[in-house]
Amino acid sequence: MRLNERTKLCGNSVILVPYEEKHVSKYHEWMSRPELRALTASEALSLEEEYEMQKSWRNDDDKLTFIVLCAKSYARNGDEIASMVGDTNLFMHFDEESQQNVGEAEIMIAESEARGKGYGREAMLLMLKYAQTHLKLDKFEAKIDMDNKISLGMFESFQFVEVRRVAVFHEITLERDLTPEWIVWLDEQVELRPESYES
Repeated sequence: MRLNERTKLCGNSVILVPYEEKHVSKYHEWMSRPELRALTASEALSLEEEYEMQKSWRNDDDKLTFIVLCAKSYARNGDEIASMVGDTNLFMHFDEESQQNVGEAEIMIAESEARGKGYGREAMLLMLKYAQTHLKLDKFEAKIDMDNKISLGMFESFQFVEVRRVAVFHEITLERDLTPEWIVWLDEQVELRPESYES
């Protein structure tokens, strides 16, 4: 999605930047790891396919993505590639049954030493707030592997509720309606500080 191609979001611990060609090689290294593909239900792609996927993320109107940088590392070295720790995505679709616009949220902290530091939580809150502010959505959803207790706990702490389990995919779907009360809660959790981004 071109919406965020010139926008970076600055949090306390993380900075979110648009997914650019320069990030693809490191992202591809991450996705070469079987454990990350299992956690994210992703297929192995060639480097060439990963570059095509990056273009899709940039151009398709139903996809929004940011690369997650460690703010402390970036402040120290000014190097986006060295500071990359993960990514956060949103897939938009229209749910015919509920007649609602839905944003399916994803977060991945790929670097093991960056886990357990609250980066995923802050990055996901920034993404949810950015999407709530800039997109016409009625609810968010998250589809998470049944064994991924950390992600399940995080989304439950965001007041998402379980709506279904699909054993064949080993997956739990959680949802959160964008009610006025929940938006107030979201505003209490995170402040959007968008800045201009130059690649």
